[in-house]
Amino acid sequence: MNVKVVNKYESLLNNVDVDIIKSISGVFTPQDLIAQFNNFFYNKMILDITAIENYENIATMQELSVNMDMSKVVILLDDSKVVNNPKYLSALVSMGIYNFTRNIDAVKFLIENPNSYKDVAQYHQLNAVMDNNIEDDDNKVKNEKKNKEEKASDSNDNSLRIIGIKNVTEHAGSTTLTYLLKKQLEKNYSVVAVEVDKNDFVYLNDRSLKSTSNFELQKFISSNYDNDVILIDLNEDGQENCCSDVLYLIEPGLIKLNKLIRKDSQIFEKLKGKKIILNRSVLDNTDVEDFESESNSKVYYNIPYLDDKLDNHVELEYLLQKLGFNNEERSKGNKIFNIFK
Repeated sequence: MNVKVVNKYESLLNNVDVDIIKSISGVFTPQDLIAQFNNFFYNKMILDITAIENYENIATMQELSVNMDMSKVVILLDDSKVVNNPKYLSALVSMGIYNFTRNIDAVKFLIENPNSYKDVAQYHQLNAVMDNNIEDDDNKVKNEKKNKEEKASDSNDNSLRIIGIKNVTEHAGSTTLTYLLKKQLEKNYSVVAVEVDKNDFVYLNDRSLKSTSNFELQKFISSNYDNDVILIDLNEDGQENCCSDVLYLIEPGLIKLNKLIRKDSQIFEKLKGKKIILNRSVLDNTDVEDFESESNSKVYYNIPYLDDKLDNHVELEYLLQKLGFNNEERSKGNKIFNIFK
């Protein structure tokens, strides 16, 4: 039987289909948890990280790891920047804490299929452990990009393109656009599409569409380097630094734009120089110019409402050409006049 320690994510964890013999709710110090469960027999512990007092201090997690069998603990992480920092995750791995996730659906899986070091090695910054010299975030991004480019250059045809699609306004259509781009590209390219931290792809009834967690995204990319293109539905919070291109989706409706500005008045300043895509747009060229003037931004492409039941959209073909794809050339086998088909 299993035990459960919950706080912020209590309602979510109550829906996890596992047998529970004991459950406690609240915020506890490591000493509290050690005292309660040190002599209590259980199979696995489901631990909501927000139930640990001062959990963002990695020393707190170290105290737990020293006094509890962490191979029996599955930790549901929160979305704080500290906990999701690569240095924090690397420290967890260094302590022998391997079973952690932000995906509620992965909790039951980890209970039945606990991770080994091999499963979490991608989070482990060995240079930080061995040299006591953790590289800063800018160098980390540069090195990841360099490694990605070197690995992709082994391809005999085209280098791997990793394109992220990210919602800027709420529900701007990243899931559907990822799906439509996949259908448009796969006529001439080897393409895989994946969504991050959600399961919306299931409603498209296409078994080739994949889902993964933000933590496991790099692992997914590494296992799919033999494709021409990886399309990533980043939703709102997916990692951008793993992508060679990111399309930032804005649905230019009045209510959604006002919500966006109230949420972050500096959003268009942050998007300067990035590929802004107006999606599900009813704006014409003059409207787009007005949008650019008022927002002090540059629109990369304007996509109207599209019929997601169709397999081909000329509007997406033009977008892909702008991104550097040449479906026409590949489909014609590089023939100049294409007289004989």
